[in-house]
Amino acid sequence: MEGDCLSCMKYLMFLFNFFIFLGGACLLGVGIWVIVDPTGFREIVAANPLLFTGAYIMLAMGAMLFLLGFLGCCGAIRENKCLLLFFFMFILLIFLAELSAAILAFIFRENLTREFFTKELKKHYLRNNDTDVFSSTWNSVMITFACCGVNGPEDFEAVPHLPHSSLESVIPEACCQRELQSREGKFVNKEACLTGIERFQNRQGCYTVILNSFETYVYLAGALAIGVLAIELFAMIFAMCLFRGIQ
Repeated sequence: MEGDCLSCMKYLMFLFNFFIFLGGACLLGVGIWVIVDPTGFREIVAANPLLFTGAYIMLAMGAMLFLLGFLGCCGAIRENKCLLLFFFMFILLIFLAELSAAILAFIFRENLTREFFTKELKKHYLRNNDTDVFSSTWNSVMITFACCGVNGPEDFEAVPHLPHSSLESVIPEACCQRELQSREGKFVNKEACLTGIERFQNRQGCYTVILNSFETYVYLAGALAIGVLAIELFAMIFAMCLFRGIQ
């Protein structure tokens, strides 16, 4: 009976890890294709910071799942204690990293308030100075989400202008409406926007826009995170049971 249970656990673990292996291979393939594609898709991704970051996250996740699935499959089907131990340690590290990230997110959740972002924007933002990482990131966010400031254009009334600026506009260029929401997108009417004509400006604050964009995914992400942690926990238990059962 014990041998039958061990055999059943071995093949279940192999099947489970085979699907992880296939998923990792698919993500890895798509990530590599997006980054090295010579047909012009790479330029589209590079123009959008979110897509560009997403492509590398996809590549990293694909590589991690590919390796994880490979270790699990080989360890289960070959009944190799060394591979099973590597599989267990790999999942344990991922599990602890995810748990640490969740705890840190809970501890520092008060730093994600509207007031915190408004204060940081007014203190560090340098308008169109893209050599500054903070300003460049904010400009990319405002262009991508078609928003302006944290609460709206009024956030920039206290932000000083750059030296030798040609237009003494309250809002930066990133708040002006574009035909395409990317840095390469043409302005609808840049001069009118910077002179204060509101219909050519993005008037909504980024905090509300981003919150609304991700609100529908919060519960899904939470449920998914709990599911992933549960699967990882069971995978570690299965790996250790199989490890102990191998003679």
